[in-house]
Amino acid sequence: MARTHEPAQEAPQRRGRAAVVGMDAGSAAISAFTRAGFRDPSLVLRWNEIAGPEVARIAQPLKFAEGPSGGTLTLRAAPGAALFLGHEKRALCERINAYLGRPAVQQLKFSQGALLPRPPAPRPQKPAGPLPSSDPSRRYHGPAGLAEALQALAKRRTPTP
Repeated sequence: MARTHEPAQEAPQRRGRAAVVGMDAGSAAISAFTRAGFRDPSLVLRWNEIAGPEVARIAQPLKFAEGPSGGTLTLRAAPGAALFLGHEKRALCERINAYLGRPAVQQLKFSQGALLPRPPAPRPQKPAGPLPSSDPSRRYHGPAGLAEALQALAKRRTPTP
């Protein structure tokens, strides 16, 4: 009897050189969101806008499971906040479903625990000041568009003491 040869899974191609981190980071992030049940990562990434700043301060999405009777979103809540959020379930489900554009979330579950630290707020940019005549960017004599970009960058840079 002859053996049938099954195609082996193709191994990832070895590059033999350094590559941009972003090439692999995107696929790693997608697989992490998928493992947690989030087909669309925008629910996690835009949680502050969806839930509002007050709820986002005390709860974060942890896991999403879709079932025959609707989806269940598990939120990690700060200790003691689950009781408050229990009273806000209906309004929160409505906000989430309005954002998703479909009735995806039917139920909320809460897991009490420490929340992940929130990223710091972006620093406001300082206004561009006048460019001194001795600035090296004024001595550039290349294409006009590049010269203007260099001078705009020089206006925003912090002066060295």
